Amino acid sequence: MKLRDALLWPPTALYEACTRARNAAYDRNMLTPNRLNGVLISVGNLTVGGTGKTPMVLWIAQRLLGEGKKVGILTRGYRGNSQPAPASDGSVAPSTASSGGSSSVGTSSSDEVRMLSSRLGGQVAFGVGPNRFARGRELAARGIDWFVLDDGFQHRQLARDVDIVLIDSTNPFGGGHLLPLGRLREPRSGISRADIIVITRSEHSPAIEAAVQHDSRAPIFYARPYLESVHSINGGAAASEYPSNDLSKDPATRAQKLFAFCGIGNPSAFLADLRDWGFQVAGHKFYRDHHRYSPRDLDEIQAEARKAGALSLICTEKDIFNLPRDLFNVSSQPTLPILYCRISMRIDREDEFWRAVLAKSALKT
Repeated sequence: MKLRDALLWPPTALYEACTRARNAAYDRNMLTPNRLNGVLISVGNLTVGGTGKTPMVLWIAQRLLGEGKKVGILTRGYRGNSQPAPASDGSVAPSTASSGGSSSVGTSSSDEVRMLSSRLGGQVAFGVGPNRFARGRELAARGIDWFVLDDGFQHRQLARDVDIVLIDSTNPFGGGHLLPLGRLREPRSGISRADIIVITRSEHSPAIEAAVQHDSRAPIFYARPYLESVHSINGGAAASEYPSNDLSKDPATRAQKLFAFCGIGNPSAFLADLRDWGFQVAGHKFYRDHHRYSPRDLDEIQAEARKAGALSLICTEKDIFNLPRDLFNVSSQPTLPILYCRISMRIDREDEFWRAVLAKSALKT
């Protein structure tokens, strides 16, 4: 056993014991979850890191809106954010005002909330904060009766009608160990609680299916990230034009060398996606999830990009909400253009998947 593993084994064992005890208390009704007045669809996973939860939340919210539902998204959020806020038309305004688009209750919005608000164009209400039951009740008092719980699989304080669990095919079980030794948030057996399982970043994974079916009889679907469009940030002008023209099919954009940077849960996957989508990636720089970029960070990114021979920078849509506010000032426009990707979720057998979601919700309501 390596020294690092030996040092991490005691806290991992303690974490596992606490997690098992907590789950057992809920399974045996020693602890009782709170229930909102409405239908709650939870989207979560077994591991830390990006598995595609935010694109899945977006997909579900859009589907519900398309059916005329009054939708609220409940999320813990990450931390307060003083970056440009989503405006009511889904654009990014160069100011530090609070969100003027989708209504929200609770703490100030995180990058993911701001991105979802921008994409959903002010049609969805948000409840942001660690007490998602309280936030949900506030939204329910305003007529919301369909809720999407973001990152909710381990949030057992709140009763759900449908539990959707995402598994990333590139790292399905986080090395097989719980935190902090591995990336599992709870033992793999916890997947037995899932109503629906979605394996992401793959079209077919028999080995993962077999492993999942050892603990669960839930239906299994597949999904992959889908590049919806690529846009440019050009200082204050782009802030008023967001999103700008789609550059994803522009031959010049495809041909030029790009330098990728991001602060997301699974940065390696973003890099792999860019290459799969046919972009020329000359180099990259990764930051921790939800990283808020400083002017110094951008200077370092620019320097590394120029050294790699890149002509533009490229990041995720979530990253633009963590860029310095001064970036949206024309006078401080960076030397190299910044592009960002709008990414959606493409679900195989999507109509069958949605029927399964609605069927599970009907059974529990």
